[in-house]
Amino acid sequence: MSPIRLLVLGAVRQHGRAHGYQVRNDLEYWGAHEWSSAKPGSIYHALKQMTKQGLLIAHEIAPSTAGGPPRVEYELNDQGTAEYFKLLRDALSSHEQKSDDLSAGLGFIVDLPRGEAIALLKERVSGLEQWRSAVTGYYTPEAGPEQLGHIGEIMNLWVHSADAGVRWTRGLIERIEGGAYAFAGEGDPFVGVLADDEPNPFAPDRYPEGVR
Repeated sequence: MSPIRLLVLGAVRQHGRAHGYQVRNDLEYWGAHEWSSAKPGSIYHALKQMTKQGLLIAHEIAPSTAGGPPRVEYELNDQGTAEYFKLLRDALSSHEQKSDDLSAGLGFIVDLPRGEAIALLKERVSGLEQWRSAVTGYYTPEAGPEQLGHIGEIMNLWVHSADAGVRWTRGLIERIEGGAYAFAGEGDPFVGVLADDEPNPFAPDRYPEGVR
């Protein structure tokens, strides 16, 4: 999957209604422009595309004071909400997701009930362990990568990646089982969005010259 859909849907949902600049500001505040494809052009494209697909409702509001076109605010409908939660569950449960997909899922994990989040992460662990077993059907880590020439380094990378993924995911599961964070239905969640008039200290155009 592409994380941009989950990121944009999730950012709009957190506001209830949001215009494109708010979505962009939030995602830059989370650093998503560095670890995903959430660049300004792709954000605005995703908003328009998902509106055409019937996942978002576009509301035109008053034109800007500078005399430009009306500002558009976006809102999830029922279909968009269903798509959001599907993407979120896929991002957390599948071991085949790329790191930016998983990162996007982590950004919204508290929108799920605690028990469901734990179950999805355990599904991810199971997938990683099965994947590792499939790799070691061709490759024995204890014998070292040299047994297959330099090609063995590919399988060596896969095994180490699976092991690291399992350790990290189990650690997260332990923290969640231990009561970390406020999940759906548990009270006020952590607020990770900026107010409409709040400056974003992490926006790319606020970085010193040459620093990104």
